[in-house]
Amino acid sequence: MPTLPGGQAPYGHPAPPPPPYGHPTPPPSPYGDPAPPAPPYGHPSQPPSPYGHPPPPPYSHPAPPPPDLRQRHAYPPPQWQPQRSRSSGAGAIAGGFLGVFALVFLGLVVMGAVAKNSRRSVSVSPVAISPPPTSLDGRPTAKPARTASSEPRRTTTSSDASKDTVTPPTRARALNTSLEKNTLYRAGGLPRVNCPAGSASIYDHSQLKALILKTSRCMDKGWSRIMREQGMDWRPPGYALTATKGRGACGDFPSPGSMVPYYCPRNTTIYASTRAMVRGVGNSGGYGSITDWHGGVVSMMAHEYGHHVQHLSGLSDTWWQKSLRSGSQSGRLALSRRFELQATCFGAMFMRSVSASYPVTPARRNTLYYFYSRVGDWPGYPRDHGSPANNHRWFRQGYEKNKTFQCNTWLAPSSATS
Repeated sequence: MPTLPGGQAPYGHPAPPPPPYGHPTPPPSPYGDPAPPAPPYGHPSQPPSPYGHPPPPPYSHPAPPPPDLRQRHAYPPPQWQPQRSRSSGAGAIAGGFLGVFALVFLGLVVMGAVAKNSRRSVSVSPVAISPPPTSLDGRPTAKPARTASSEPRRTTTSSDASKDTVTPPTRARALNTSLEKNTLYRAGGLPRVNCPAGSASIYDHSQLKALILKTSRCMDKGWSRIMREQGMDWRPPGYALTATKGRGACGDFPSPGSMVPYYCPRNTTIYASTRAMVRGVGNSGGYGSITDWHGGVVSMMAHEYGHHVQHLSGLSDTWWQKSLRSGSQSGRLALSRRFELQATCFGAMFMRSVSASYPVTPARRNTLYYFYSRVGDWPGYPRDHGSPANNHRWFRQGYEKNKTFQCNTWLAPSSATS
């Protein structure tokens, strides 16, 4: 696949140092949208890395389909019309009865096929992930936090607390930062968080910005609790949200010709243009073209927060080192897909944790399922975020199972991360 040296990816994330991550410039849209500008050469200057290799690139969302792909099936193809045969009398009558019978039979077959396809479109096979061992470092694990589906925890009274006057010192826990056995997988599920969203409009910058910042504090409550219980350091990410565009520590946001926000590991900040995210830019369609409900955008910001969780847990650095050691473009892209699909799974865990108060009703949950079946890698672009089918799969995995180890994409078969 041709690449642009040092190019920016059309899905919004500046390309990392290895050239194979660069996306080719998409062709002009048949609907008259201007083609995105040619990406600039060179990368934003990076400080020396303490690990002896370039720091990871900024991480971005999976993108919706370009307008031309989204509209490709707007009209049904022309139906083949059989020629009329010349007949008379009984032959015509018999032919008429046979024709009616054939049409009825064909209608039943088509209805059955449509029903089967509709069921298939909303059902994906769960990914079988083995639970982590009782202890990854030879010591008992911490008590898991209360999840959205567990019983309430018993509150501790002042009289109970007075019984424990001396707290024995705890030995520092050795953290596992590997991809397959990371300490994060012991954390269990996100606790239920009260996070009412209200009726913010995604088309109003101030309303959407306020909602993103509000829900980010809800993410802080859930993730900080379960990560600290596992002995992990935690700090909230920063946010840079503009109505149009700007420039951050990892480059322009959004990058030229794209619409998605990104997480920059250099300064642990999430950058986003609300207008580009919702309405799209050039050939990149906006998330508002899939749904105008704010839950879609917030779930994508939860995906970016998932990259922050990966950064704090050591997953991102381990992934980046492994990518640098990979000897092929296909190997690096396969690692990138697992990395991005894991962030989607973490974002879904958050949406589950606030489902009662946000609220995410069953109908809205199905909207999110449909949303994630429409984002991901599309024909003509590098396969670095996962197919729409697998974005759908991993969002449902995180939402329905709500366990960090269930988001261990590194143990999943390649067919589930393609």
